[in-house]
Amino acid sequence: MNQMTIKETADWLAERNNFLVLTHLRPDGDTLGSAAGLCQGLTEMGKIARMLPNPETTETYAGFMMPYLAGAGFWYDHVISIDTAGENQFQINGTAFSGGVDLCIDHHVSNTGYAKNTCVDSGRASCGEVIYEILMTLSGSISAKTAKLLYIAVSTDTGCFCYGNTNALTLDTAARLVEAGAPNALLNKKLFRTKSKARLQLEAEIISAMEYYFDGAVGVAFLTQAMRERSGAREEDTEDIASMPGQVEGVRAGITLRELAPDQTKISVRTTAGSGGMDANIICQQLGGGGHPLAAGCTVEADVQTARDQILKVIGDVWKS
Repeated sequence: MNQMTIKETADWLAERNNFLVLTHLRPDGDTLGSAAGLCQGLTEMGKIARMLPNPETTETYAGFMMPYLAGAGFWYDHVISIDTAGENQFQINGTAFSGGVDLCIDHHVSNTGYAKNTCVDSGRASCGEVIYEILMTLSGSISAKTAKLLYIAVSTDTGCFCYGNTNALTLDTAARLVEAGAPNALLNKKLFRTKSKARLQLEAEIISAMEYYFDGAVGVAFLTQAMRERSGAREEDTEDIASMPGQVEGVRAGITLRELAPDQTKISVRTTAGSGGMDANIICQQLGGGGHPLAAGCTVEADVQTARDQILKVIGDVWKS
């Protein structure tokens, strides 16, 4: 792995053309907005860059991504992965690129260094901030179209700037994106202040089934297939569910257990600043995952109850240490 600075990454992009951009499993606003923003910015510089269509993209983001998707037979010379810490997180139709990524742009401290070249800034709350710095280094400015896409990236990975990962750099970048033309009011309404009836019903089920451990310091939420069926929730209705247990007073570590299959569970861990040494990344690494100190995840081959017991044991061990 060749670790590169922002300037070195900008130079690498300036010297090349014809890019295929990959996103990650169960894509969120950061990986999608960052990838699309990079494509838009590079296109405005006269380069060719397109995203590999991600089949798991929800309706929330699909319209924003449409102009940047690679069509059948798209010719590329270089592969770039965005916001993806390890090859096990490649989008479901991107596993063939294992060992073949030329450049990874990321902000996860748990990045495994799988790409030939890597630009990781773990001090950034979102990958969108890293993309912004790269594009500004390349051209000195960004368009309103690029700003809109990067605002989606930055705002969604910080929970509209409410999560503990939000810092002065994040807010400065957001201000610059708005100044460049990002329609923050419209995007905030669409992404953070609009919920379907199915989403509200799903939230009601999750709240009623929530459990608490370690004298209320750990909140555990369940998202099962049965809950989704009863509420009629679509995939986009499940976005940002992981933030729910952390909203309960006294909870310092919020755990969300999402049933992917009868014997497969996605675990999301969210911790708060000043949570007494609870590092979400360290916790999830014990079960084969990773992420950030305040937000991380892993997937285990177990039902939700077994997964709950596993993660609670890890939390107990980490807290003791």
